[in-house]
Amino acid sequence: MNVIIGTRGSKLALAQAEYVKNRLQKHYPQNSYELKIISTKGDREQKKALDQIGDKGLFVREIEQELLDGTISLAVHSMKDMPAEQPSGLVFAHAWKREDPRDVLILREAVSLEKLPQHAVIGTGSRRRAFQLLQLRKDLRITGIRGNVDTRIKKMQEEQLDGIVLAAAGLHRLGRTSLITQYFEPEQMIPAAAQGTLALELREDHKELFGQVNALSDIVTEEITCAERLFLKGTGGDCHMPIGAYACKLPDGRMQLLGMVGSADGSSIKKCKVFGETPQEAAQRALRETGCTR
Repeated sequence: MNVIIGTRGSKLALAQAEYVKNRLQKHYPQNSYELKIISTKGDREQKKALDQIGDKGLFVREIEQELLDGTISLAVHSMKDMPAEQPSGLVFAHAWKREDPRDVLILREAVSLEKLPQHAVIGTGSRRRAFQLLQLRKDLRITGIRGNVDTRIKKMQEEQLDGIVLAAAGLHRLGRTSLITQYFEPEQMIPAAAQGTLALELREDHKELFGQVNALSDIVTEEITCAERLFLKGTGGDCHMPIGAYACKLPDGRMQLLGMVGSADGSSIKKCKVFGETPQEAAQRALRETGCTR
């Protein structure tokens, strides 16, 4: 079987796709594998803020279309970029083991969030991160920033920003952990739903490949991803709204879920911590606690 893996062309996207290719190659050497780089709307429109573009399929639509057209066999995305709803005919394989889901702070000079000077300027393109930063330090000034890791680091230096916030998972996958000044624990800054998890997407009729990819999945990651995505879907939001979700499995087998829903302007932010016997129960309780359902 020839497996064509579709991916965006950024360093991080290619690192993720290469990881998937190498793992499949190790377990299924009878297949042949190749990567295909696909440009998305999110890659082409770098000058606009994400919330100004307002497209739920910003980083995935063109890749999903190639899946549907049959020009690629498997798509590798970051699950946090995926809209709550999938196109008909496509499915996610069960999730592989998650990378670190936390957000991190990269500072130009200071050594921690607490040591930043008054009215320090922090760059982030995420309202979820911006609103939670202001909960931690009301005096901070937040400015929008986009681009890959190197682009954001360069902007921080050139524009004299005091720091930027990124996902830990991307820096880990790129081998750039030395850049990290501070990790935010999920209780401080609730991550995006499924942050750190890869989305392995394929056509639902591709049974053989589906079975191979699923055989390498991680049951705990699948369950916590399910809880977080159910919460995201229940809010009616997408990856560009100020919504956060972080689930973990407790030693007693229960699911703990931290949820966050913010208004568009950040004037109202509701957070919750709930427990459930199943991902579905945890998600429903979190939706009730944040006022998304009765």
